[in-house]
Amino acid sequence: MSYRQIDTPALLIDNKILNRNIDAMQQYADEHKVDLRPHTKTHKMAELAIKQKKAGASGITVAKTGEAEVMAEAGIDDIFIANQVIGRAKVERIRKLSESINVSFGVDSIYSVKEIDEVFEGADKKAEVLIEIEVGEKRSGIIEEDDFIELLDAVKDSMNVRFKGVFSHDGHTYKAASVDELKALYDESSTRTLHFADIARNHGMACEVVSIGSTPPFVLGFELPEGITEIRPGTYILMDGSQANVIGTNDTCAATVLTTVISKPTSERVITDVGAKGLTQQHRKVGLTATAGLGKIAGFDDVHIDGMFDEHAIINNQQFSDQVEIGDKVEVIMNHICPVSNLYDKAYLVENKEVLEEIEVAARGKLQ
Repeated sequence: MSYRQIDTPALLIDNKILNRNIDAMQQYADEHKVDLRPHTKTHKMAELAIKQKKAGASGITVAKTGEAEVMAEAGIDDIFIANQVIGRAKVERIRKLSESINVSFGVDSIYSVKEIDEVFEGADKKAEVLIEIEVGEKRSGIIEEDDFIELLDAVKDSMNVRFKGVFSHDGHTYKAASVDELKALYDESSTRTLHFADIARNHGMACEVVSIGSTPPFVLGFELPEGITEIRPGTYILMDGSQANVIGTNDTCAATVLTTVISKPTSERVITDVGAKGLTQQHRKVGLTATAGLGKIAGFDDVHIDGMFDEHAIINNQQFSDQVEIGDKVEVIMNHICPVSNLYDKAYLVENKEVLEEIEVAARGKLQ
């Protein structure tokens, strides 16, 4: 059927753009001779993760244990949880996963190492951990070198935990005001990650993996410094309005939300049937990724959602209003794809205005 027959709101994925994005990032990784371990929190779809693996990805990244379980059930056997996993119940689930797949996860505290060591007592193989390095995002991760060495010693002294390497996330690059500033932040982040890898090596604990991640530096084609072994971009596969602003085009945006015009109460106000429950109210305020409004209307110049209620999008644009009628369907390029994927049970894969298949958002709601 034509995708215009789909009931709305609905999450759409353009098949041609999707495949082009997958191939482009894999080519980038291959050219730089590093592993690509895409972050699947962007789409939460096992079918898309399998596509990424078939294209050459070494494994996948997830954010939560529940996501790892869904992806493992789908047959993906090499998974990194790029997050601190705190709580015996979650660590016990990882131990169970480790019986059938290769799974590793993040730590940044001695508390975590001790808990993991206890839970993995008697397991057939050790828990594999990477230490997160804070590189400027002001989120989780090790900051001080002394704390890093103490954490290395805690892992070394444990009986059931194996040190696999270090990882970082340079999410603060999203706030860069220019490509030059983004490049400087990326270089600083990469250098800091490699510095901690050197500390570990000099401490007798070589890093099998030195992993960095975020989409902007890679879609901009920045060089990778020697010593990086793995990259973990996520958004690149579907892209979104904020990331598209970095490269100055919406041509790589594979995902949109289809929505129906349901009301035109004034000559310029247009209301559609998707609100915060289908798009979120996220937007970026500064830097290259800054967005105007709460979503772009695809195919219309400078038309965006001005306001939002739970189930209503508000567009105030006279020219747009003159071009659409009640019952028409339009597509929204969301500001941030990752939380939007988590709002839908399924996505429609489309090509040449026809629906190819429905894809289950299998990891939707897997927050634990």
